Amino acid sequence: MSAPDLHQMGVAELAQALADKKTSSTEATQHLLARAKQHEALGAYLALDEEVSLAQARAADARIAAGERTPLLGVPIAHKDIFVTRDFPTTAGSKMLEGYRSPFDATVVARLGQQGAVTLGKLNCDEFAMGSGNDNSAFGPARNPWDPARVPGGSSGGSAAVVAARLAPAVTGTDTGGSIRQPAGFCGVTGIKPTYGRCSRYGMVAFASSLDQAGPMARSAADCATLLTAMAGPDIDRDSTSLDHPAEDYGRLLGKTWGEGRDGASAAQPLKGLRIGIPEEWMNWADDAPTTDQRVSGDVTLRVSGALKQLEALGASLRRIRLPRTEMSIPAYYIIAPAEASSNLSRYDGVKFGHRAAKYDDLLDMYKKSRSEAFGAEVQRRIMIGTYVLSHGYYDAYYLKAQQIRRLIAQDFRAAFAECDLIAGPVAPTVAWKIGELADDPVAAYLADIYTLPASLAGLPCMSVPAGLGATSGLPVGLQLVGDYLKEAELLQVAHALQQATDWHTHAPAGY
Repeated sequence: MSAPDLHQMGVAELAQALADKKTSSTEATQHLLARAKQHEALGAYLALDEEVSLAQARAADARIAAGERTPLLGVPIAHKDIFVTRDFPTTAGSKMLEGYRSPFDATVVARLGQQGAVTLGKLNCDEFAMGSGNDNSAFGPARNPWDPARVPGGSSGGSAAVVAARLAPAVTGTDTGGSIRQPAGFCGVTGIKPTYGRCSRYGMVAFASSLDQAGPMARSAADCATLLTAMAGPDIDRDSTSLDHPAEDYGRLLGKTWGEGRDGASAAQPLKGLRIGIPEEWMNWADDAPTTDQRVSGDVTLRVSGALKQLEALGASLRRIRLPRTEMSIPAYYIIAPAEASSNLSRYDGVKFGHRAAKYDDLLDMYKKSRSEAFGAEVQRRIMIGTYVLSHGYYDAYYLKAQQIRRLIAQDFRAAFAECDLIAGPVAPTVAWKIGELADDPVAAYLADIYTLPASLAGLPCMSVPAGLGATSGLPVGLQLVGDYLKEAELLQVAHALQQATDWHTHAPAGY
């Protein structure tokens, strides 16, 4: 097989080529490492180690030669630098952890390694996963392969950029308030955030513990299903937030008709009987057809509406639903997440690990200088907000109220799922903005999360699926799908059916 073709392969295609001995894991790894260096200006990788990656590839080749087969054996992938790894440094995109080496692998990393996946390196992200553009990284921004002057989304921007630029067939990411879905949408790739607790948080550098969740990003729903099957599963001995729910094959419904055996379903209309709810708070209705609301750009409106029409052509029915507390998700999230961040990040004090100021007068001075030197502006902002809302006299007024609103938002979804099987709408109000454009207006970046935050607060599974390129901007637009609890297989089934009928997920940026 010609090496130049290797980066064009997705997970399943590359795994098949490895199993058929048309290529080797060593060859594929060498090729992708060379591409990572060739496109270093993208800023997507924070750490590469050719010796480590090739050693893993050779081990995978030996397992293949011995007759072993798994869906990921020998496939090179990369990890968001929020997961700790023994063989690569872990920074979480922060100067605070620069040079840190973990003595163990995160559960997600370990499980993918057990399946034979090869680690190419660690990927750029917003500092401690706090941001929507990946321009909060202490090591410089990752760039969007579709337009290097624009953000790839955040916080998993490096992850999305790598998949879009064909530097790896699949990657890991994390989603706290939309950090898998939004960058996937901005870069034209597929990403899924599973139900909270599906993937172990053990070894994931914490931002907001009741919201953080790992998930895969790849070019297709089928490849995401393969990764999620390997990543997910109970880990209750090491993660108290892990769901004690059996591991699943998340690809088991791919290619099947909705509600297998349902009357009227066919190969032409595999989604016959699927009820898709369109929230009035996300989309307006005119002549019984959904269009996005006034805050949404024309490019997003056109492509999301087109994707919904395609789902209708596949047999699904669209119906209006209400998520009346959508607007409240922003203030609720930006109280709860900073509150948890202020608690989680209190461990970085310069004493046992992390950055320590070179000069200080006493212990308190060391705390202050170490944190002010190593934490970036956005992290400091969120720590200050979180400390304030948790302080005496303000806890009940802010944090407790935000948690009550969170419960109401979850109840809105419960009511909605009584009327539909899944919910659809835009991932973000706009396409990717220019790097630095929102640097002086963090609230504008917060407001861009309005469609991803509700499902995060409710802990629901949700994903971003490519919906084509904007007619005006030429930039990717993502369609968001939200499912009921533990319905990841159904979400992936619908996304796969859409991708079988369209080629939006196959589009690649020029030059990659």
